[in-house]
Amino acid sequence: MRVAIIGAGNVGAAIARGLAGKGHQVTLGVRDSLKPEVVALAAATGAVVSPPDQAAKGAEVVVLALPWRVAEAAVKALGDLSGKVVIDCMNPLGMVDGALGLVVGHTTSGAEMVQGWLPGARVVKTLNQVGAEIMARNDHLPHRPVQFVAGDDPSAKNMAMALLDELGFEALDAGPLAKARLLEPFAMVWINQAILRGKGRDWAFAAVAGT
Repeated sequence: MRVAIIGAGNVGAAIARGLAGKGHQVTLGVRDSLKPEVVALAAATGAVVSPPDQAAKGAEVVVLALPWRVAEAAVKALGDLSGKVVIDCMNPLGMVDGALGLVVGHTTSGAEMVQGWLPGARVVKTLNQVGAEIMARNDHLPHRPVQFVAGDDPSAKNMAMALLDELGFEALDAGPLAKARLLEPFAMVWINQAILRGKGRDWAFAAVAGT
């Protein structure tokens, strides 16, 4: 697939590393192509570097790996992505009553807002439920980690789930895009355990079925 990763921070870099060598044409959509960390990431993964709008224009799948505080302006600046699969990895986080928390929920979700900013795109919510390290590599875990997937377009979800499989995840269909209202708070469970409860970042959720 032609995959554009918009953003080369922790999450974007981890996904690029996870997809390296798996036969995809990966483009890093960044504003500053000369940043040393971007140059190093491209060299390590075989990705090419392009301005975000051009990266998205040439892709079949666009992965949004941006901080929520810049998401609206950055996503709208990508232009018309009608027909493209857009994987929203972002969680709508901000300071709420003095602590990190979700700034939207119950009646909408970050993913549904992204769909509103990109009305012609096929938005899928996933890759928001664990830390970046697990996206880059998880084959050392005793169980295959799970990633839930929400979206309104079945074929778009299938494409996202195929990428998840290549990244080492068990992909489970969570239903329509509105179910992102469940998946974004679910990410807070991981964040709470990893950061606030001292569990660390080298773990993930798994779906363990009985026989």
